Amino acid sequence: MQHTVNMAAESEFDEEEEPPFSDPEDFVDDIDDEELLEDVLRERPLEADGIDSVVLVDNVPQVGPERLEKLKNVIHKIFSKFGKITNEFYPEAAGTTKGYIFLEYASPNHALEAVKNADGYKLDKQHTFRVNLFTDFDKYMNISDQWETPEKQPFKDFGNMRHWLEDPDCRDQYSVIYESGERTTIFSSDPKEPILVEERARWTETYVRWSPKGTYLATFHQRGIALWGGEKFKQIQRFSHQGVSLIDFSPCERYVVTFSPLMDTKEDPQAIIIWDILTGQKKRGFHCESSAHWPIFKWSQDGKFFARMTQDTLSIYETPSMGLLDKKSLKISGIKDFSWSPGDNIIAFWVPEDKDIPARVTLMQFPSRLEIRVRNLFNVVDCKLHWQRQGDYLCVKVDRTPRGTQGVVTNFEIFRMREKQVPVDVVEMKESIIAFAWEPNGSKFAVLHGESPRINASFYHVKSNGKIDLIKMFDKQQANSIFWSPQGQFLVLAGLRSMNGALAFVDTSDCTIMYIAEHYMASDVEWDPTGRYVVTSVSWWSHKVDNAYWLWTFQGRLLQKNNKDRFCQLLWRPRPPTLLGQEQIKVTGFSTVYICNIYTIFQKISFGGSRGLVELVDKRRLMMEEYSRNKESAIQLYNQQRELRLQLRGGVDTDELDSNVEDWEEETIEFFISEEIIPLGDLE
Repeated sequence: MQHTVNMAAESEFDEEEEPPFSDPEDFVDDIDDEELLEDVLRERPLEADGIDSVVLVDNVPQVGPERLEKLKNVIHKIFSKFGKITNEFYPEAAGTTKGYIFLEYASPNHALEAVKNADGYKLDKQHTFRVNLFTDFDKYMNISDQWETPEKQPFKDFGNMRHWLEDPDCRDQYSVIYESGERTTIFSSDPKEPILVEERARWTETYVRWSPKGTYLATFHQRGIALWGGEKFKQIQRFSHQGVSLIDFSPCERYVVTFSPLMDTKEDPQAIIIWDILTGQKKRGFHCESSAHWPIFKWSQDGKFFARMTQDTLSIYETPSMGLLDKKSLKISGIKDFSWSPGDNIIAFWVPEDKDIPARVTLMQFPSRLEIRVRNLFNVVDCKLHWQRQGDYLCVKVDRTPRGTQGVVTNFEIFRMREKQVPVDVVEMKESIIAFAWEPNGSKFAVLHGESPRINASFYHVKSNGKIDLIKMFDKQQANSIFWSPQGQFLVLAGLRSMNGALAFVDTSDCTIMYIAEHYMASDVEWDPTGRYVVTSVSWWSHKVDNAYWLWTFQGRLLQKNNKDRFCQLLWRPRPPTLLGQEQIKVTGFSTVYICNIYTIFQKISFGGSRGLVELVDKRRLMMEEYSRNKESAIQLYNQQRELRLQLRGGVDTDELDSNVEDWEEETIEFFISEEIIPLGDLE
């Protein structure tokens, strides 16, 4: 009976209408998940939870099973210094490790310490660790949202960074600061008048500096350094370093070094910072007690090494790790100065006398640290190191006090770097030395010596036969500085500041003074990169009146006088070195002569040549273009008629001189030339 009642009730329930669960058509849901489930979503796991304590270590040695345990012990010993390691994973393939590993720390702070201190750690000569947080992996995979962070900027196309080298008239650029630093202008040089390229107000707060190859223009600001480049001088990079006052570039333009006297702390060295120019990232910071001898770090010619001298120590660092070479510095008791060769990874340094131990100059090769030459010196007061720009010669200027005398004698110790066992020649000078300078691309050097008003200029030639000859000496010169043309041969002897700007333009090929001039109170002399022009200037920073810069030819002809209100600084934009090797340069010698001849014509036109000469050059250019068109047309017609020539000549190819050699016949022809009869009596 009960069962019957239940069945009836269920039947009645089934017959009732099911309630609606759908929203009406005009319903709008205005409650989001964060409002509805705020307490639940607050506890949801983050994407990085569990992996923010994991670091990825790359450039780990690839080893097999027999060496794996030893590798794990070494890795654990190095990385356990930063915190407790809870997990290690060594990916393998084909029986060996893959060269990278994952380490998990007990705390994310430990992982950060590992990245900060172990990135760039040099395990051995072949393996330098790269350490990154696993959570940073996406930014190295170029994920778009990571590019937008302040640390990583989107890629920007700045155009042709060396556009100025494509100037059809081969003009060089230079920067000018005037109005006591309020305005900075970039000009393109022209014999008649400078051509404005870019001008900005308050572009820099102090001065500007070009990078070694001319790619970047650096401007100084209270908050740091900015680099500019491209056709419109857009901002390429900036480096935040409060109070920066000095900078230095690596020769390869990959790194820039900044110095600030305001930022240093014992815990975090900030006085000197080395930056990566391409990424804008800080590579390493250093302490610095004094910037009196800037640059503190000196770079090798290829930018692979940089060195710093402290008391009794020479520290060599390598890039890109920025760590000490072989993890240790050189202990050199009493080291006074050092200098890199401009042509090789060789350092020259000198150590003064110590009791009975003589002073010495040492040449050391890197990274091997091999001493390739040691020169002992006696009775030494001071030494100066002067490299020739290509690294072919090293001059060590040695000031001595010979026994039994009170005066100082100067010797020039000339090291021939390209010869076996590096022989040394000596030139002795009994007068005081005012200036010394090598010819940049040659084997000559110039010396200013004596006392005013009897200052002499001497020119020497280092010959290949082991001799050093005095070529010429000019006496009674008003000069205290030597400025060689970047291409050699020509130089300017200048009497700057106190000598009232006396100028002598010299051709050292025959040691003649081409022209004598004066730019009153001149403070600076700057050659353009090609050696065509030279600028003399009076800077407002050193003299408050007559501020201007004058443009001269290398022969001493004055082309321009440019007066600028409170003119401060002029710097030529450097050119990158040629990509041609010495052998290629020799092969292109004929082309160089041809280009020089064309350039001579251009110079004549630029220096105010006659209109008839201009018209003649234009006429010859048009004739050459017409000839080239006719030649190209004739070659095309000749190639099109090849099949017709073969048909007319029975299939014999006569286009080449040595074609159908097998059909040739050799015939020897003898013919009478002359006859001479000598009587036998004449032979007795």
